[in-house]
Amino acid sequence: MKALLGYKVGMTQLINDDGTVVPVTVLQAGPCYVTQVKSKKHDGYEAVQLGFDEVSEKRLNRGKRGHLGLLKSDSTHKRKASKGVPFVRHLREFRTSDAASYKPGQKLTVETFAVGSRVDVIGKTKGRGFTGTVKRHGFRGGPKTHGQSDRQRAPGSIGSTSGMARVIKGLRMAGRTGNARYTSLHLEVVRIDPVHNLIAVKGSVPGVKGGLVMIRDTVKK
Repeated sequence: MKALLGYKVGMTQLINDDGTVVPVTVLQAGPCYVTQVKSKKHDGYEAVQLGFDEVSEKRLNRGKRGHLGLLKSDSTHKRKASKGVPFVRHLREFRTSDAASYKPGQKLTVETFAVGSRVDVIGKTKGRGFTGTVKRHGFRGGPKTHGQSDRQRAPGSIGSTSGMARVIKGLRMAGRTGNARYTSLHLEVVRIDPVHNLIAVKGSVPGVKGGLVMIRDTVKK
């Protein structure tokens, strides 16, 4: 398994030697730390938990501080928890079949990935709030002539009057849009900057600038 946590920096473009322009999304990925290793014997499945974004101890609640191995403020444990892991803001878990090869406290950087490899990027899409059917589902709307005045963006009929006489469950209607987990599959790694912990992938990535993303090996082969 190859995986990292990071923040979405934004989109830009790179120009190749042959003059072609490549649209890329820049991600600030890592350094990440292995905070927990789960095994099939003790947990029922194999997984590795990663921590990202170092913060001071006072920024964490007691649950996270206890999970990282420290419950009390101590002069001998100001920067490091007892597991040798820095205090981190984000914790995420990745399932893998080679969890035994990782150790708590192990540091992972952008050099985990290579230029030309393929990755999946997981994030939360932008929240759009409550939206109508035209924006949410791409409905064409009502007629723009024959005297209609308030039906242009209406959904139209949502049920039958006889026979079934009800609204079918799952019917596409207005509602909350966005703010949902989404995975961009099979993105190419175009450039890696280990000095500044940056990785550029070809194409778009879900989420807002500064949003948390998870980067892993692609599931498509």
